[in-house]
Amino acid sequence: MNDPVATPIVSVVIPAYNGASLIGETLASLGEQTLTAWEALVVDDCSSDDTRDLVRNWPDPRVRLIENAVNGGPVNTRNRGFAEARGRYLAGLDQDDLCRPERLARQVAYLNANPDVALVGTQTEQLLGGRVLPMNYAPHTTPDLIAWLSWIENPLAWSTVMVRADAARRLDPFTRPEILYAEDFDLYHRIVAFGRIARLDEPLVIYRQHDGGVSKRFTTMMRASAARVLAEAHAPLLGDDAGEVARLLAEHNMGGVPIPDGATLRRLGQAIARLQGAFVQRHGPDVQSLKLIRWETARRWRQLARVALRSGRVTLGDVLASRPPHLGLGYAGVEDILRWRAIGLVRRMYRREGGVPAQP
Repeated sequence: MNDPVATPIVSVVIPAYNGASLIGETLASLGEQTLTAWEALVVDDCSSDDTRDLVRNWPDPRVRLIENAVNGGPVNTRNRGFAEARGRYLAGLDQDDLCRPERLARQVAYLNANPDVALVGTQTEQLLGGRVLPMNYAPHTTPDLIAWLSWIENPLAWSTVMVRADAARRLDPFTRPEILYAEDFDLYHRIVAFGRIARLDEPLVIYRQHDGGVSKRFTTMMRASAARVLAEAHAPLLGDDAGEVARLLAEHNMGGVPIPDGATLRRLGQAIARLQGAFVQRHGPDVQSLKLIRWETARRWRQLARVALRSGRVTLGDVLASRPPHLGLGYAGVEDILRWRAIGLVRRMYRREGGVPAQP
């Protein structure tokens, strides 16, 4: 029998920086994988805690420590790990996230069965306050839905991703350092030159929510980088409007920031409708995928309307006037709409009177 360390099917790349308190649980979750032919490359980016010693002394020989001589940042650190990986498939994993036992096996089986797919992710759960909870990703997907969602947001959590090594090595660099904190989103747009993107709908990764996580600490830079990715992607279709539409998508659809006024709501609604029309015309999704695309876009419109109405900065008339034609009220009930409007009216009144309303 071949030694799985010598001939790994999957190389799991884990950039590490001061992760000693959490990375042990991450590595332990790899040790429970039903697919055993993996290697884990932990690339330490000059940690000042005990991360290097913990990984160096990890009892599983499939775990390998790579040490940066100087701090290179998360993107360069990840790229170094992928450059040294030996597996046929490359899997992403952050130092604080956890894999379900079937994760690697299920993704390898999917890629083996679908040669047209270059990258596959999985559904994700989150660990928050000691509880494992669902996340707000689409519950059911097809490759066409994932492709559409990538036009308006990041559809996959990085720690769920597995990519074919031969496709990854055709990218130079693998992830672009200048797209910091949205380099995964950028990768999804670049990798489609070599194959489709898919997602397994079973939650096979647990994303750990904590104050030290990158998404909590670098929100502004993450949104700016995501907007750059979308602006580059949509420039051929939207021309000079691509940058502003990308900014609105990154700030409001991806970031959840309340839309400030009715004019902005109308502009974003029109842009989403135009993008979706162009996507459907270009890709010709099948009936099931088109239904999912319509449904998931409606869910997002509902959330945009909800946050905007509850903020008190837009009116119900703004929402009704700006909705894309096929979305109705975003599948929200009348009771929902009236409740959001009532909350918004209270907040508007407090602002006029100089008060600060409590968050309901």
